Amino acid sequence: MKNNQSGFTLIEIAIVLVIIGLLLGGVLKGQELINSARVKNLANDFKNVPIFIYGYQDKYKSLPGDDSAAQTHLPAPGGSVTITNGNGDGIIDGAYDANTGESFQFWQQVRLAGFGPGAVDPAAGDYIPKNAVGGNIGVTNALTDNPIANMKGTYVICSDAIPGKFAKQLDTTLDNGQTDSGSVMVALKTDTPPRAAIAVGSIVDDQTYLVCMGY
Repeated sequence: MKNNQSGFTLIEIAIVLVIIGLLLGGVLKGQELINSARVKNLANDFKNVPIFIYGYQDKYKSLPGDDSAAQTHLPAPGGSVTITNGNGDGIIDGAYDANTGESFQFWQQVRLAGFGPGAVDPAAGDYIPKNAVGGNIGVTNALTDNPIANMKGTYVICSDAIPGKFAKQLDTTLDNGQTDSGSVMVALKTDTPPRAAIAVGSIVDDQTYLVCMGY
């Protein structure tokens, strides 16, 4: 009696396994490229803000947000949108994520000066810039409104809601790779006054963090 049973040969199974391996490798490589692009985008935020500040200072001899003559220096935004002068004390006052004050005015002034893209109406939904993972980006000073304890620098750039795996790569890209020391520090965001969170050296990949850089 003839046996008509059939099945995959070893060669066919090997070919299928190779194809699956190639597909998995492509997916993983694609995800790696996406993550690298996000980290690069996040790093560019920290690099671009100083360009805005230095450009504004060179042009108007004042800090954006703190400019006491902003209404004179900058073009009228039009409509009912107004420009608010800073106090001119040489400090960008206010928390990095404040919705009033000089750190909030910062974005309108650099945009009206032509140094950064985005809405000039503080009431606009997209006025506060977002990073590559949807968190807020902001600027403050290291003297009175420092969001992470012991940050060094005259002013501090912060970006929040950043996953730990990106935070570690950011620190390696921009600083010394030590998330609890140097010019870049990483901490769990706190909304409890005085909000000076303690930088952490042990980062959990899936936890979100506040990343700040002092200049």
